[in-house]
Order: sequence, then structure tokens, then C-alpha cells
Amino acid sequence: MSDTNRIGLHEASASQLAEKLNELLANYQIFYMNVRGYHWNVKGPQFFQLHEKFEELYTDLLTKVDEVAERILTLGHQPVHAYSDYVEISRIREDKNVSDGKACVEGVLAGYQVLIELQRELLSLAADADDEGTAAQAGDYIREQEKTVWMLASYLA
Repeated sequence: MSDTNRIGLHEASASQLAEKLNELLANYQIFYMNVRGYHWNVKGPQFFQLHEKFEELYTDLLTKVDEVAERILTLGHQPVHAYSDYVEISRIREDKNVSDGKACVEGVLAGYQVLIELQRELLSLAADADDEGTAAQAGDYIREQEKTVWMLASYLA
């Protein structure tokens, strides 16, 4: 009997990666809801600009939620799918009733900081496991999100 899964990764490594991916998934879900809340509740002189930007961001986050869950399934594991689990697992905390534009953007920046940190941890685990699929996904997300962080930080400056 082989100790590798259907895509040729050692099961112990796949399990460790799936656990980290589930942590990432939980953070994406909470962050998605935070950004959705910013979109709905933002007020102030930059309303139109930020309302549109937050919609762009949460749409992208929702796509990534699905991609992360599908990667967990590809590894042969089950994605967590209950909000109670997300709240328990996530490093990102719910950001409720925020309407000030600057505070919303700061919340987005804080969320991306957590995601990028988690994805770097995932990148390291994936490299150790020779898991190019997970590494490529994490690397692509990091590249995109670092640029978004730069742009949002420039917006606040």
C-alpha cells in the first residue's frame, strides 16, 4: 500500500497542507464578509470610489474562497464549511459596523497582511512537500495581493 495520494503527494504532507489551507479558507471567508460589509456601509467623500473598489475586492475574494476549497479537495481532504469553524480558526476577526472610508481601507490592509503571511507559510510547506500546485496558487495570490496592498497604502498616504 502506498503512502501517497492520488496526485502523488505523501499523505502526511497532503494532510498538513490541507490543514493550513483550511486555516487560509477560514481567513478568506471572514475577510470576504468584512470587505462585503465595508462595501455596504462605507460613507464619506470617497464613497463612490471605495464602494466600487470594495466590490472588486470581495468578488475576487469569493473566487479565491472557491479555489482554496477546491485545492483542499484536490489534496484528498475536506474543506471546512461552517461559519462557526471559520470564526474559531481565523486570525482575521470580524470587523462590524465600520463605515469610515479610511477605517475600511485600513481593515482591508490588515486583512491582506494576514492572508499574505498565511500564504507565505503555505508556500514554505508546499515547497517542502514538492506540491507545485499549492505553491503556484499561493505564489499567484501573494503577487496579486502585494500589489493591492501597495495601491491601498498609497491611497491612504
